[in-house]
Amino acid sequence: MDWLKTIQLLGTDLLSLFTPPKCCACGNALVRGENTLCTHCIMKMPKTNFHKVRGNMAEKSFWGRVPIEYATSYFFFLKSSNFQHLLHALKYDGRREIGVYLGRCYGNELIQQPEFSHFDSIIPVPLHPHKLRKRGYNQSEMFARGLSKSMNIPIDTKTLSRTTFTETQTHKSRVERWENVKNVFAANPAVNLNGKHILLVDDVMTTGATIEGCANALLEKNPTVKISVATLAYAHTA
Repeated sequence: MDWLKTIQLLGTDLLSLFTPPKCCACGNALVRGENTLCTHCIMKMPKTNFHKVRGNMAEKSFWGRVPIEYATSYFFFLKSSNFQHLLHALKYDGRREIGVYLGRCYGNELIQQPEFSHFDSIIPVPLHPHKLRKRGYNQSEMFARGLSKSMNIPIDTKTLSRTTFTETQTHKSRVERWENVKNVFAANPAVNLNGKHILLVDDVMTTGATIEGCANALLEKNPTVKISVATLAYAHTA
């Protein structure tokens, strides 16, 4: 049925002439073989490569605060860049496929490192039910789905919950960020994670306050669980 595939490809190419898919970062038209991001943006992505370096900036953020095995982020958050636009589209414009795509890409890189190749489950940072209903999806879960597909690790969305509705972390100081998420997460006591190694994931890491709040909630109910962290972006703060 090669002729049928040929007709389908011709139809897709014809349709793209009128409504070409666009790169979610720069907005330029994608060509055949490109998906979500154009080749130029992929090449220009400000990757951190934290997963290749022990004691990286992400890991140091948790030193003396909460026991984290490994921590990494896919790329640096740069204000007013195409990649800020990319995250905005994922979080506010309903472009959930961005999170899945980037998760798959990053997962393919993470599994090349021994430290990130063996986890029992992936836990996305949860949204409060009110915000989840309003947005329609959890952007961190979309990232987790992509990681799950490329790393072949199950997602766990039942163990961790956000019990208190909080204001956005944007524009808050380091202390305000911690106070904003203090004691707002809870771990399901019916789920036993003791002795397991989980990968906790979020979209953007700034001070690490949200991740710290999640980790403390998990450790309170599961004192021997091992926790590593992966986020889409890392926003450095002074």
